[in-house]
Amino acid sequence: MLLTLTTTHRPATDLGHLLVKHPDRTHAFDVPVGTAHVFYPQADEARCTAALLLDVDPTRLAAARGRGRQPTATPESFTLGRYVNDRPYAASSLLASALSRVYRSALRGESRDRPELAATSIPLEIRVPVLRCRGGAEVATRLFGPLGWTVTAIPIALDEQHPQWGESRYVDLTLTGTLRVADALNHLYVLLPVLDDAKHYWVAPDEVDKLLRVGAGWLAGHPERGLIVRRYLAHRRALAGQALERLAAQCPTDEPSVDDGVADRPDQAPRASLAARRREAVHAALVEAGAQRVLDLGCGGGALLATLIGDRRFTEIVGTDVSTQALGLAARRIRLDRLPERQRNRVTLHHSALTYRDERLRGYDAAVLMEVIEHLDPPRLPALEDAVFGYARPTTVVLTTPNVEHNVRYESLAAGAFRHSDHRFEWTRAEFAEWVDRICATYGYSAVVRGIGDDDPQVGAPTQLAVFTRT
Repeated sequence: MLLTLTTTHRPATDLGHLLVKHPDRTHAFDVPVGTAHVFYPQADEARCTAALLLDVDPTRLAAARGRGRQPTATPESFTLGRYVNDRPYAASSLLASALSRVYRSALRGESRDRPELAATSIPLEIRVPVLRCRGGAEVATRLFGPLGWTVTAIPIALDEQHPQWGESRYVDLTLTGTLRVADALNHLYVLLPVLDDAKHYWVAPDEVDKLLRVGAGWLAGHPERGLIVRRYLAHRRALAGQALERLAAQCPTDEPSVDDGVADRPDQAPRASLAARRREAVHAALVEAGAQRVLDLGCGGGALLATLIGDRRFTEIVGTDVSTQALGLAARRIRLDRLPERQRNRVTLHHSALTYRDERLRGYDAAVLMEVIEHLDPPRLPALEDAVFGYARPTTVVLTTPNVEHNVRYESLAAGAFRHSDHRFEWTRAEFAEWVDRICATYGYSAVVRGIGDDDPQVGAPTQLAVFTRT
């Protein structure tokens, strides 16, 4: 299996200093399942490419598997699967492990000879010609796109001579972007096994610490962090729950859903996460309202902002949050500093608290409060109500909040526990309807209430949505 890393930063041969591998030599490293080789197909001042080739020995791979417990998700579930499989040819968690062994210093962002360059974003192109990708090319885009990469994922046909047979489970992946080499390698280290969704080793509890360490600075704000965590931790619910709770603490207003939308067994089809369905429902409500100038109040890490920026119907988009850390995550997620000027002029981020009146937020077509109100202590709710509905008074307010009745359907959630450690309350459907009626009567709005997610006949949908329209 092969992975190439290319830069055109001049002098491009400085890539050798960043990877701590001299371009004029070939390098070989013994790994548990075979041998990893590093060599440079091209190395000059204008362009330099480092190639990592992992030569997997099927006998050693089978022996390594035999010494430990099989992972929960594996593509080799037949009699000779330990010897006859795609592991020597398709990029997977094996390649990620080799990458961590071979590029250890580069992963940490260390370079004795070029420390300033190691801290600098440079133009990069990464190519993985054959990557096992559960969920197809669209999943690769969802995972790498928010991290600043331009993603080209081309499905590989089962047989080019017989196109009617359709596509295989593999893609030819190319990533281009301007990032630090350390960030690029850490993205690959986490996301290659996530896309493969079949780790070659048993996942122990210390994998949570490893994931959070390698994902520092980008995983907490990733719109697909639930999918990433569940797959990286081999669908072990307890470990995934620990990781998500710790990540949520880093960005409390951009919460993951307990239902992250990833099947627990590899034979189940993946489905859209509840977080993604919330964003879709909010986006649809804004379009239906005909809004052009939109506020995302309590925008957190910018998941909804990224959706809104992709729709040209929204001519002005403003994100606000009380957390400067969250605003920083949002700026990185939407690549604010790299947006074309015309796009960048549509977007503004404000540091603002929703419990105080803010003159900058008046006069907008619509405001969104997506999974925000439950983070406030109940005595502070009247201040938010006055600031949003009484003072800012947008024409439309789109608001979502959890339906606490649905919590009994989450097996990983303890009885009586909230979905998020930062929640101060969660309402039943009746409590939410009562609050909506009071807002309408007090501030001169009408409202429509509906659910988001699978509607359970006994406990309702997991998320409650209200669309307020000023009368």
